[in-house]
Amino acid sequence: MPALAPRLGGGPYNTAIALSRLGSATAFCSRISSDAFGEALLAGLRAAGVDVTHVQRGAEPTTLAVASIGADGSAGYSFYVDGTADRLFAAPSRFPDGVRAMSFGTCSLALEPGATAYEELMRDAAERGVCTALDPNIRSGLIPDADAYRARFKSWLPSVTLLKVSEEDARWLGGTPREWLASGPAAVVVTRGGDGLSVFTRDGEVSVPGVAVDVVDTIGAGDTVNAALLHALGTRDALSADAVAGLGADDWEAVLRFAARAAALTCSRAGAEPPYARELGEA
Repeated sequence: MPALAPRLGGGPYNTAIALSRLGSATAFCSRISSDAFGEALLAGLRAAGVDVTHVQRGAEPTTLAVASIGADGSAGYSFYVDGTADRLFAAPSRFPDGVRAMSFGTCSLALEPGATAYEELMRDAAERGVCTALDPNIRSGLIPDADAYRARFKSWLPSVTLLKVSEEDARWLGGTPREWLASGPAAVVVTRGGDGLSVFTRDGEVSVPGVAVDVVDTIGAGDTVNAALLHALGTRDALSADAVAGLGADDWEAVLRFAARAAALTCSRAGAEPPYARELGEA
């Protein structure tokens, strides 16, 4: 068996690191273990300049994901999540000040009791007019009741500003971008790996090709897309449902091309290592 090489990660964690590296003021709101892995995760956030004021701590162990890398660089995962610290996240008693956008996703929305707490926070943010981004990033092995999860996913859509799914996510969820748009989001972005990205809005569809790169692995590529989308929207003062809905085709093309470049750079190196602003130029 190949030797295991520990890497810092987790979908929202990677998104926070990527956002901060791109130059957006970023905070992380989750629950992290006080074990050695947790200390390393916290140090990684601080090193990237991410605000950790809202991080909760617990003595429970850190969630572990063991990645198996295929010949094409794609990753499969095995998870160790029973009794881990992050799934005991509790919604904060006071909504954080100065928040323009919140990003949610991955197994945090599948594992209770934390999933309900994140759902509560998402709905609260939406009611306050905060831009909410959702990347379900489906890990079917963590979802005991697929039909119940699909129904729950649909219940989130009225509280979502920007939905991002991979083609694989879309197939598993069993819906279409047009159907999801009708339920609430201002835009739906679909990623197609090396074939690029598309955005669907009520005004139409915009697509861009992928960026050619020698792929080391794809870990964190989707998380980097999340961050790049939010960063590019932020630079356009478009972190609201009305502003997202009002973006024209030229703006969306620029946003998607920026996200494609960022994801390609992440795929060019091992582990979830998103790029810095200086590697990408203008958003």
